[in-house]
Amino acid sequence: MHLPQLSYEFFSLINLIWIGVGIITFIILLKINAPYGRYSNTSWGPMISNRLAWFLMEVPVLLIVFTLVYINNTSLSVPVMIMAGLFCLHYVHRSIIFPLRIRTSGKKMPLVIMTSAIVFNLFNGFFIGYYFRYFAHYNDGWLADPRFIVGVLIFITGAIINLHADTLLIHLRKHGGKEYLIPQGALFEWISCPNHTGEMLEWLGFALLCWNLPALSFFIWTVANLLPRAIAHHRWYKEKFADYPSQRKAFLPFLL
Repeated sequence: MHLPQLSYEFFSLINLIWIGVGIITFIILLKINAPYGRYSNTSWGPMISNRLAWFLMEVPVLLIVFTLVYINNTSLSVPVMIMAGLFCLHYVHRSIIFPLRIRTSGKKMPLVIMTSAIVFNLFNGFFIGYYFRYFAHYNDGWLADPRFIVGVLIFITGAIINLHADTLLIHLRKHGGKEYLIPQGALFEWISCPNHTGEMLEWLGFALLCWNLPALSFFIWTVANLLPRAIAHHRWYKEKFADYPSQRKAFLPFLL
């Protein structure tokens, strides 16, 4: 796959602008709950099946990064292969496996939210895939760099936390019920949203192991989307359940 060659300076500039948009989005989402999941409502326009929406909004980033990195790429290095592989593995789970696992029978998501997520993923997928295709210069020695090693460990730790928390949440709805319950077990004993904490850790690790601007941008956008949602969920739990554990924080044990 061949795209017009951008200068690194211009590529970096549009990436920095995109980071600025992410910071603005973060501020907005601290004030407005994105209307999907428990906050979903019809006032935001036409609705689409929750499961189908997850697939449609997450699969574009997988296809873009996989195509840019792996298809007809004659300069693919081992570090880039691993970096893109970790990224694609996450999105194989998020776009295909996760939608099949969730038990949200009958739940819908506003079409506008799905569309905005597609746009978000198209931009982020392009930045990461384009960088790996045209600007990445990692030799095999990068595999022994402390940033790569620590980053991989953080990424894997975050993925395990995220997957385990998702599993506990899914099991709260064993029979497809719509009633919300208080999650219990593992990190749920200390924080309300370990699934979000785990995902933020994943992309922190990814930014560290890649050590490039698009990976940092992806981490910033992940925090911009998930940190306000974790805070909103924590507030929602405390308002809904009078017996909600008082020691729990939103996303960082003992702190926040």
